[in-house]
Amino acid sequence: MHPQYPAHWEADVVLSDGGTAHVRPIRPDDAGMLRSFYSRLSAESIYFRYFGPRPRLTDKDVVWFTNVDYDNRVALIATIGTEMVAVVRYDRVQPRDHAEVAFLVEDAHQGRGVAGVLMEHLRAAARERGIKTFIADVLPGNHRMMGLFRQAGYTAQSQFEDGVVRMTLDLSSTETALEVRLAREHRAEARSIARLLTPESVAVIGASREPGGIGQTVLRNLLAADFTGPVYPVHRHVRAVAGVRAYRSVSAIDGDVDLAVLAVPAEGVLELVGECAEKGVKGLVVVSSGFGETGPEGRARQEELVRIARAYGIRVVGPNCLGIANTDPAVRLNATLAATLPGRGRVGFFSQSGALGTALLQRVAQRGMGISTFVSAGNRADVSGNDLLQYWEEDPATDVILLYLESIGNPRKFTRLARRISRSKPIVVVKSRGVPGGHRAPVLALPDTALSSLFAQAGLIRVDDLVQLFDVAQLLAHQPLPAGPRVGVVGNSDALTLLAEEACAGAGLQPSPPVNLGARAGATEFAEALRSVLPEVDAAVAIYMPPIPGDCREVAEALLEAARESGKPVLATFQGELGMPAELRVAGGPGDDSPQRGSIPSYPAPEEAVRALAHVVRYAQWRRQPPGTVPSVEGIDTAAAREIVAAALAGEGADGEEREIDATALLACYGIEVWPAHVAADAEEAVAAAERIGWPVVVKSADPEDARRAGTVRIGLTEPAGVRQAYAGLAEILGPGTPLAVQRMAPQPSVPTVVGVTQDRYFGGVVTFGLGEVTARLLGDQAYRLAPLTAEDAAGLVRSVRAAPLLFGEYGYQAVAVEALEELLVRVGLLADALPEVARMDLDQVLVGASGVAVLGARAVLRPVTALRPDVGPRRLS
Repeated sequence: MHPQYPAHWEADVVLSDGGTAHVRPIRPDDAGMLRSFYSRLSAESIYFRYFGPRPRLTDKDVVWFTNVDYDNRVALIATIGTEMVAVVRYDRVQPRDHAEVAFLVEDAHQGRGVAGVLMEHLRAAARERGIKTFIADVLPGNHRMMGLFRQAGYTAQSQFEDGVVRMTLDLSSTETALEVRLAREHRAEARSIARLLTPESVAVIGASREPGGIGQTVLRNLLAADFTGPVYPVHRHVRAVAGVRAYRSVSAIDGDVDLAVLAVPAEGVLELVGECAEKGVKGLVVVSSGFGETGPEGRARQEELVRIARAYGIRVVGPNCLGIANTDPAVRLNATLAATLPGRGRVGFFSQSGALGTALLQRVAQRGMGISTFVSAGNRADVSGNDLLQYWEEDPATDVILLYLESIGNPRKFTRLARRISRSKPIVVVKSRGVPGGHRAPVLALPDTALSSLFAQAGLIRVDDLVQLFDVAQLLAHQPLPAGPRVGVVGNSDALTLLAEEACAGAGLQPSPPVNLGARAGATEFAEALRSVLPEVDAAVAIYMPPIPGDCREVAEALLEAARESGKPVLATFQGELGMPAELRVAGGPGDDSPQRGSIPSYPAPEEAVRALAHVVRYAQWRRQPPGTVPSVEGIDTAAAREIVAAALAGEGADGEEREIDATALLACYGIEVWPAHVAADAEEAVAAAERIGWPVVVKSADPEDARRAGTVRIGLTEPAGVRQAYAGLAEILGPGTPLAVQRMAPQPSVPTVVGVTQDRYFGGVVTFGLGEVTARLLGDQAYRLAPLTAEDAAGLVRSVRAAPLLFGEYGYQAVAVEALEELLVRVGLLADALPEVARMDLDQVLVGASGVAVLGARAVLRPVTALRPDVGPRRLS
């Protein structure tokens, strides 16, 4: 029987030009594909690979190349459609952790990044097989191959001998290698979306003459938007649709087709994908329903749609989606079912919901906001929010990013991208709590409160609903970021200015005393008041509610001028209007009717304005903080920790399932001491233990679960009689047979806290923190951060729980050593990131005193790792 290779060695990948390919190990049945591939290679490519002419492969060559053992000899190929376009291989040599490596790329596909991504996957496979070094012999004229090795980011050495350059690559992970991988991923995924959003031609397949039909609706919207390229309706039985010549098939179109919109019954989509591939279509928008949202048969159809499309280098938006749009005057693309498309603006908008898409675009337009680009992903079978983030990061037309998410395909990658992009462009997100059945998405084990914490760590502005999404967006799109939380309120209504002041205080902002100008105040009064208030605050809310409706342009001009002079954000409740009233808009440039930076957003009520401002203030504060790096701390022995985990999972009684252990030894490998607790069978053993460890002591239940109950600990015991009394009292409360333990007494006063680790399959290691008091536990006052933690992450984790003031000397408590607690969290984060086998771990309790921390108990649950995290390893489409 032929050896099998690991399933994760197969992957769909995005190439540097935005196309896709499939990577997998070579198989014996690839002989015909290999011969065909070799026949298309140029003489130069063959010469560089074999150092001489080799016009054809012999039968012996083909057998040798296609039969590998996936250990000592491994070969990976890249396929597009039914053709092999590249191959990379290694052969193990002596010493056994070395291997010779070589690759071949078809001439027509050179320069597309195929070799680079294949090398990433071959390196990962080699590392799994214990290979640490690649050796490559390269002809001096083969600049492409030498450049590939040198640019990979791994430590490389080269020497020239006998007319050949021998290159040696150390496969150890380096920061440079990681940066290279992420940079290539970013460029490729951004380019793949750019190809979708900037097509030079569009075909609408299924565009019928029936009024109101899906295909005809998309076609008419394309024409109404005045798309700058040719539009081709495709219908088998009609000659024209909406006055435009129709074609019987995509292949019958006499010009190139970049983008195809499929609006046909689901049963006919798969056949059309192959036809589009033969035509050279680069992207598909599938508005048709009848896929994953309908059940098992539909999900199978959806998976096959993605498989075929990716195999031929095509990205897919949808299925069951609204479509895509680009308001760039050079493109003017409205390939959606929405007749109302907002004007040109600086906001990129991603929505997973097709059903909500039309209503969402209408709301954007009603508020006077513009968009740069819009994508409705529907079932999100292929193109996801992560892809759009990569595109918008580089898009000069997009300043603000809006996301309506129903699922997150690769959560760890999502937070990684968001953390980077939020440093330059704000991201506002609504995340529904459920996951529709049609989505290719993981079901997260973390609670929704954890998701909010992780979003905050990444700088995301998470809001509760769509109203808040647009409230925050219009502020970010048209006003500068506030420098702090101080807010001035100016208005002509005493009641509304007081409401605004109360809303500021409730949202954690710092309101100055409101300025009430009286009902008859006009432009002059508002201008003077704002000019006097703005120098002393970071933002201002202007409230103008005229007692008698009339011309308000002068007041609007005064607000605009004062805001522009200050350079600070100004919001308004302007006649109770919503969005960007015409009076408060700064005029755009020639041919641009969209509101520009400096326009003042208006809200129906001051509370809504303040709520939006509070979100933006928190974001601006996050952005001012340094990104931070994971601290280098002493006393870390990850190798020893891995040995402990491996021994526990392989030890007597291990069955491959979860196993609970005392985490004392594991934490010691990360410089964390767990205070020993001495189990005592009776009161006299408890007294003896106290004598050994020294007074004062505590007597408590030895069961970690009892630590969550009030009344299970007796503290401050300084003599034998007290220990005997405490032992007897706890035995009576907890019941006979309950093990009791004696432990050294931590310095007082101290604040009890709980530190934990949760290993989520998709997010990876997550560090949790909360106070250990019963009330805090009952209220679920707990915060979360992705591991590993920077110093800033650890500080934010401590301060993000509601009971955090107790650690800083408020409410009569004494201030404690928060710095020591933060270092503990950093160490736990390093453990959580390095040891994915630690499924759960609880440090309960961690007492934080004036001079340090004391970890009183720790348990861990270990679980074998059966799958890699989605964001680990070489690039792949997830």
